[in-house]
Amino acid sequence: MASRPHFVAADAGSTDAGPFALGMGVCAFPREAILRDVAILLRQTCPAKVPLLIGSVGTGGADIHVDWFMEIVREVAREEGLQLKVAEIRAEQSRDFLVDQLRQGRIRALDPAPHLDEATLQRSVRIVGMMGIEPLQAALDEGVDLIVAGRCSDPALYAAVPIRMGLPAGLAWHVGKAVECGTSVCEKPGPGVVVGAIRPHEAIIRPLGPELRCTTQSVAAHSLYENGDPFLFPEASGVLDIQEATYEQVDETSVRIRGSRFVPAAQHTVKLEGAELVGYQSILVGGVRDPFILAEFDTWLGKVAERVHGSVERVYGKSLQALGARIDYHVYGRNGVMGALEPRRDSVPHEVGIVVEATAPDQVTATALAQLTRQPLLHQPTSKWKGSITGFACLHNPAVIERGPVCAFNLHHVVLPATPLSMFRTTITTLHGVEHATV
Repeated sequence: MASRPHFVAADAGSTDAGPFALGMGVCAFPREAILRDVAILLRQTCPAKVPLLIGSVGTGGADIHVDWFMEIVREVAREEGLQLKVAEIRAEQSRDFLVDQLRQGRIRALDPAPHLDEATLQRSVRIVGMMGIEPLQAALDEGVDLIVAGRCSDPALYAAVPIRMGLPAGLAWHVGKAVECGTSVCEKPGPGVVVGAIRPHEAIIRPLGPELRCTTQSVAAHSLYENGDPFLFPEASGVLDIQEATYEQVDETSVRIRGSRFVPAAQHTVKLEGAELVGYQSILVGGVRDPFILAEFDTWLGKVAERVHGSVERVYGKSLQALGARIDYHVYGRNGVMGALEPRRDSVPHEVGIVVEATAPDQVTATALAQLTRQPLLHQPTSKWKGSITGFACLHNPAVIERGPVCAFNLHHVVLPATPLSMFRTTITTLHGVEHATV
């Protein structure tokens, strides 16, 4: 706060954690950690009258996440005796609204996108729209101390205030892109914060924290990552173009950025993220160190799978496919990370780990399918050994672990909204320490 910032922002969500948080309405981080961070931020920003913007709260940014986050804010305000004017901006979209938009041809696919029809929308547990800077700026116009935003573009959290102040949009969006992951923009990330200073013709990125240092390479690298095109970043209201951007070392820890541009879009768009329940899952974890098995591993595992399929058909009278189920074998040490893209598949490791993943329409079936894999894994013979073998070691006992419901992302599309604000709902609430009232 000694830097006297015009605002403080924190990106609290992402799709990086996978679809479960959005689908099941939970946060990927413990409540205690969020409570601690919110308390630290509000203790500093509230007395200083510096707006605090927090976006994509609760990881998924759906309404249930906003409600959950606001409970934490109320707890902090009560315990700290803070008076806060809070804007809650909700980004969850109704299925009926989206069906109507689809029928009107106002939903477009991004590349690549899964098939979308009305059934897809109806199957979705939750769908959120990713807001740009406009809903944030509208909330700031109300003089709020804190913005609790649902799903939000990461850089928009940091670009909204500078653009509202009349500073160049290109630099504002570029700074947002650089600082959205905190000290990940540094040469060696660690505890601390990152300060972005935006002026009419330049921006300075400066980390604050022990042994933190930004370099031209670290800032440029973080600017280029995580997008299909490393130089052009689509946002709701246009495209950040950093093809002509330059990076200059200002001092030991700070980097100057110049030359970034923002090209406004002819049509505002709101990206959709949806999650649907795809079944229930049970897993079994174990390992193989037998050199005879490893020497003919693909053949051996293929025979295991054949035996399991046979067991399924004998027990259920139908195939896995007819059950609406599947069993996947992830082999770590061979191709567990890269899958079919693994270039070193021919090498024989000294041991491998196997995670068997059974997915079915209900938990009971998923668990039963995982249980049917254990015996074939334990005793499937090899061509080099006569008699019974036990070549697979289970990590746990009981061996099968129930994972519960599993979700999948099912949208990669944008809506053409009536206005940049029309898909988002803002409520202004004033908290008065122990007591609070909604106005």
